[in-house]
Amino acid sequence: MFEIPSMWNLVISTIVFFIAAWYLRRYLDEQGIPHSMTRGLLVFVLASLVSWGAGELVDKIHGKDANPVAGADMSQLLKTLDQAQH
Repeated sequence: MFEIPSMWNLVISTIVFFIAAWYLRRYLDEQGIPHSMTRGLLVFVLASLVSWGAGELVDKIHGKDANPVAGADMSQLLKTLDQAQH
């Protein structure tokens, strides 16, 4: 189930994205890899993954469960839904 991320998640993951992208570009420059669309896509994907991981870590530290229904069994979930309807 989709859950809206916390404000800290958005702030930290945005900052981490730009730091990771800068570091990855610098690293690839040092390795002598030429500038190309593939390199740009690689930087974007890797920085996005690092950013997503940082955001998930922030939510975990703040106690916001990423999947609140994962541990519940189906009968308990149905009971809760039935009580909410009445």
